[in-house]
Amino acid sequence: MNRYRLAKIYGAASVVLAAAAVWIWRTEWWTHLVFLIWVAAAALLWVLADRKERETGHERTLRTLQWTAIRTLNHHRHDWMNELQVLYGYIRMNKPDKSAECVEKIRQRMTEESRIAKLGVPSLILYAQSFRTTPGPIALHFELPDELNLAELPLDAEKAAAALIDVINVYCYGAKPGADEPARLTVRLNREESALKALLKFEGEFIQTKEAQDKIRRRLKRSPFRAERLEPELAEVVLAADLGG
Repeated sequence: MNRYRLAKIYGAASVVLAAAAVWIWRTEWWTHLVFLIWVAAAALLWVLADRKERETGHERTLRTLQWTAIRTLNHHRHDWMNELQVLYGYIRMNKPDKSAECVEKIRQRMTEESRIAKLGVPSLILYAQSFRTTPGPIALHFELPDELNLAELPLDAEKAAAALIDVINVYCYGAKPGADEPARLTVRLNREESALKALLKFEGEFIQTKEAQDKIRRRLKRSPFRAERLEPELAEVVLAADLGG
């Protein structure tokens, strides 16, 4: 518990002392005056401490986001350097077929990251871009159409993005760690005529499938998405959010 929250608690609790004084010396006029001043001071302390607590919380959140962004940039820089070193090696060994494969892999990755950056919801963009910086039980991949911007759709983009992140986290926390390679989750978003569809294809195993299904159902109740298909083993899940015609 931080010091500002403690200050609020102590300030509120101290009012009890002033109230006790009024009760003990209830015939004395000065106790009532002291009580009023004490309550006003406690209220002022509460307001000031609450304001400082909020400011500290905002600063802490901002620092966390900044460090996440820095780690993400460093990780991407490291990945791109590795890709370029592999490409340079194929070129030096005069292997045009391997060089072409490497260039195509780089092109596909650049396309995926470019489309992620245009999703229009900062929380989802940061989550997707920073996913690779934290090793986990699954490898996450996005398949997106050109120019899909959730913020431009007639739905609550923030709630839709938050629900999508939470569903992905269900896979992260429920996936069974692989012996050799991590499980793979592919998220495909597509806008249809009257709905935004999210297809999640999972290649791996779950530790507790029934519990994961229940978590997904509960989470979707508070979001624009509904489950159109929820396979028993969660190998494929289809979510849909109506776009209001």
